[in-house]
Amino acid sequence: MTRLTIGIVFGGRSEEHPISVKSARAVAKNLDLDTYDPVWIGITTSGTWKLCDHPGVDLDDGELPRAMLAPDPGVHGLLVLTPEGYQTIRLDLVFPVLHGRFGEDGAMQGLLELSGIPYIGCDIAASALAMDKSLAYLVARGAGIATPDFRVVGPDETVDPDGLGYPVFVKPARSGSSFGVTKVVRGEGLADAVETARAYDSKVLIEEAVIGSEIGCAILGNGSELTSGEVDRVALAHGFFRIHQERDPESGSENATFIVPADISARSRSLVQQTAEAVYRALGCRGLARVDMFLRDDGTVVLNEVNTLPGLTSYSRYPRMMAAAGLPLGEVIDRLATLALSGAGS
Repeated sequence: MTRLTIGIVFGGRSEEHPISVKSARAVAKNLDLDTYDPVWIGITTSGTWKLCDHPGVDLDDGELPRAMLAPDPGVHGLLVLTPEGYQTIRLDLVFPVLHGRFGEDGAMQGLLELSGIPYIGCDIAASALAMDKSLAYLVARGAGIATPDFRVVGPDETVDPDGLGYPVFVKPARSGSSFGVTKVVRGEGLADAVETARAYDSKVLIEEAVIGSEIGCAILGNGSELTSGEVDRVALAHGFFRIHQERDPESGSENATFIVPADISARSRSLVQQTAEAVYRALGCRGLARVDMFLRDDGTVVLNEVNTLPGLTSYSRYPRMMAAAGLPLGEVIDRLATLALSGAGS
């Protein structure tokens, strides 16, 4: 049987570079090598592309050959720079295991569309919409899905702290993993929180603090054929949830535990899954996403955010939820590859 040559892109220029590397290592451990011939492409924090033997290498190693994805569909793969010039590697499929800016926001998806290579995950529009929380909220509201009340703060805009009801969360509009997020309980902390968020994005969001349990749902599929993973609940000991920012995340979160399946009623579980699927379809997602929500005490569900390429690490929520539903990561990868290839050219 001929193996599929799959390009796996990881690393990247965003603050989530280390998480992407860990996700790629998890993919390496779970990839069926009888089915796939992996080509590892690491992107350094400065944006240099390197051809690697595996995702455990030092991407700053000067001996690694430079490689880049060709936007020319005639190449259908990589250009690898050599002392003599360049060589090409044809790819059947690309898995962009990239989180955050320049990977999960539509930028990489645009390059992949130009290349003509089928790829795993959401397309340009869905990636860009989900990455911008304010736009995702507007689309979700149009589909009848509840979101927090929010306001957008532009690059040069100042906000009157007396015009808000506290507590609020101040966050970059287009970032992930709680980087740059501050909970503000009094007006005097607002200006500093806005500046903290602006270190990650010029567009800042101020949104109400929703009172309820933090709930997540993993989604896999395209169109009407969706599979929901088990719902999880984030149980907080203190503060707010800051996934991937702990000192030693492999040993557990510093302030949170994850309950999978979530300890909620069957009715709430069904509502959470239905809401997650409705959000997924409203944003035009395909392949995979993790939809994060709040479950209020009155049983209603409010959207928090959508991650179109959620973490795949050993401690990440998406693979845990899928495993709890009977789908280990290796099988998830197989399904994603099939979905990407079946949708090529559509």
